[in-house]
Amino acid sequence: MAHQGLVIRSTGSWYDVRDNDGHIYNARLKGKFKIKGLKVTNPIAVGDHVQFEVEDKIENTAIIIDIEPRENYIIRQSVHKTAHGHILAANIDQAVLLATLTMPRTSLGFIDRFLVTAEAFRIPTTIVFNKSDILNEEGLAYQQEIIDLYEKIGYNCLITAALEGTGVDAFKALLDNKVTLLSGHSGVGKSTLVNAISPELNLRTSEVSTFANKGVHTTTFAEMFELGPGTFIIDTPGIKELGLADMQKEEISHYFPEMRELLNQCRFNNCLHVNEPGCAVKDAVGEGDIAESRYWSYLGMLSGEDNRR
Repeated sequence: MAHQGLVIRSTGSWYDVRDNDGHIYNARLKGKFKIKGLKVTNPIAVGDHVQFEVEDKIENTAIIIDIEPRENYIIRQSVHKTAHGHILAANIDQAVLLATLTMPRTSLGFIDRFLVTAEAFRIPTTIVFNKSDILNEEGLAYQQEIIDLYEKIGYNCLITAALEGTGVDAFKALLDNKVTLLSGHSGVGKSTLVNAISPELNLRTSEVSTFANKGVHTTTFAEMFELGPGTFIIDTPGIKELGLADMQKEEISHYFPEMRELLNQCRFNNCLHVNEPGCAVKDAVGEGDIAESRYWSYLGMLSGEDNRR
């Protein structure tokens, strides 16, 4: 007899699946599982709704026999198999990208790659700038510049300092009654921020290594947590790099909202906005209507350069 369940944790070949009564099974896939038209290293992701059969009631094991159609998913290029993608999460209402301008530094290129990936699947994204308490006056001014840049093109931004409690209530309200993918580099404070709003989860945290100014991975596998009725977060392993997966060059500019508005104004309808004459996007960059940093991010994605960090 088949049951319906929600994948709440993935450890590679095994999955924690929660049924409609809240019972959790340790499940594996039935044989080889391929999704038509999608080359991925993980056929099932946290957030997937699946059909499963109980294998052993005493051991709490089950076999996943089918995946229900996804509303959406967010994917990155696999680090180990570049021809494949790796699905970070499925069936999410929104994404929250945690960024820090120091200890460790989140580059604008990384932010832009994440936003483009989310835009491709019409997933609304909020950028949360954490660790604002360790910025000096110059750093705070720069942070505000960055926030102004992203808010101008329609992205919601939030300032937090998890250890001081700054912005924690606003962060909690942002997550309310939604399934949220929480992402960012290791060390940006995802676990600390979640612990601030749900101490009972007691997520593992770690110091940022001052030697490399990079975070230490504390989350090994993607996992879904219930913060309250109807409120879920999917915590992902800290992402070092984010390669675009399954995206044609011609479509990348469609996922920059400020470029998308101008696409029918270019002289050529297949304009790549590099050196074509009569390009409305390049004109807008020259006039300061499109931020240079965003345009450079776009060119990096277009050329496939390894500016993923």
